[in-house]
Amino acid sequence: MDLQLSDKVAIVTGASRGIGKAIAETLSEEGMKVALVARSRDLLESLSASLQTESLVLPIDLRDPNAATHVITETINRFGKLDLLVNNAGATKRGDFLTLTDEEWQDGFDLKFYGTMRLSRMAWTHLQASAGTIVNIVGVGGKTGSAEFTIGGAVNAALMNLTKALADRGVKDGVRVNAINPGSIATERLQTRINKYIKEHNIDLEEAVKQISRDMKIAGFGDPVEIARAVAFLASPHASYIQGSILDVDGGATRSL
Repeated sequence: MDLQLSDKVAIVTGASRGIGKAIAETLSEEGMKVALVARSRDLLESLSASLQTESLVLPIDLRDPNAATHVITETINRFGKLDLLVNNAGATKRGDFLTLTDEEWQDGFDLKFYGTMRLSRMAWTHLQASAGTIVNIVGVGGKTGSAEFTIGGAVNAALMNLTKALADRGVKDGVRVNAINPGSIATERLQTRINKYIKEHNIDLEEAVKQISRDMKIAGFGDPVEIARAVAFLASPHASYIQGSILDVDGGATRSL
């Protein structure tokens, strides 16, 4: 299927590794020019060198209130337009609710929620001009509460609500806004959780993967490219009637409505 994305321009945050890297690679394969945003210059430059299309490296910490202005300005200066904003950056700390600090809560919201909000606000008029799209990469933890994921769950729930609110405005302004909730995707972050599980249960990697999958009632873990392909579809004209949707890509782990 031709997704009709050739020569369009995307910003991908959290692009240095994992899901963000896969998104950038997939969009480039579809012919999009890509602004790559993350904190690691070295990883971004390595990714940039491997892409099939023109790219812009923007190493910056999105917790900085001025970062969004810089990202949008540099992207427009380089490419002259913006068609897609993929808000993917942000990791939140897991742990015991009673021991998580105010600073850890603030950090979780600063990067993932405020980074998304500020970039969306700064990008909005440019996306209006191009009849563009925002895709927020959120997470299934925003739908189902977990004692070990209080920060992430709260941030993700807020982002899902923000997605719906921006989609509501987008109907009038001609900007499509949707979100994807990844489940257990095979990234470095998931590997860290698996390693912890291995240590706690004194088992090998293969058994840990089996047990975790069984506990979650899923067949296994997803691949980052599966999230990337969903982003590409949502960014394309083929998804023109999809607005305000929250797409769970989680292997069936989320069973609530």
